[in-house]
Amino acid sequence: MTQPIHPPKKRAAGGGGKKGAPGEPPVKLLAAMTGKASSAKAATGDKPVFAYIASLPQPQRGIAERIDALAAESLPGIQRAVKWGMAYYGVEGGWCFSSGAFIGHLKLMFIRGTELQPEPPVTPIGMGKATRGVELASVDDLDESQLAAWMKQAAAVPFAGGKKR
Repeated sequence: MTQPIHPPKKRAAGGGGKKGAPGEPPVKLLAAMTGKASSAKAATGDKPVFAYIASLPQPQRGIAERIDALAAESLPGIQRAVKWGMAYYGVEGGWCFSSGAFIGHLKLMFIRGTELQPEPPVTPIGMGKATRGVELASVDDLDESQLAAWMKQAAAVPFAGGKKR
C-alpha cells in the first residue's frame, strides 16, 4: 500500500535542527533550502580557497575562478581563507570581501561596502549593516573594471575584525 505524499512544510532558512514530532529525529534542511552550494570548512591560505572553488558546481565555479583571478590581479599581497563556507580575501590589515556560492548564483560581498563608491547595490541578509555586494548568475554578469575598483577601495579600508569594547 502506498503512503500519501504530502509536500514538505516550508521552514525558514537557517532553522536547521528544528524538532519534528515527538519521537522523530530533527529535520535537516536541504542545500536547496539553505541556499549554500558548499559546506567548506574554515581554513587559512590559498590551498583551501582553491579547493573550495574547485568543489563548486557550474556556473558558480566559473564565476568564483574569475573573481579569484581578479582579486589576485587587484590586490598585492592578497591573503585568502575559507570562513563560514565562503572564500574570504584580504590584505595585511584585514579582510576586504568574500565570495560565496549559493544555489543559482554567487555573491561577492564587501565587508565595508557602504564606504565604497559607487556603493554596491545588494544588501546581504545577516552579513552586517555595512556589507554590500553583487549577485552574479554567470561570468557574463561580471563588470570586471567596477569589481576591480571596488576591490582596490576595499583593500584601502580592510575590516580588522572583532567587536569594539
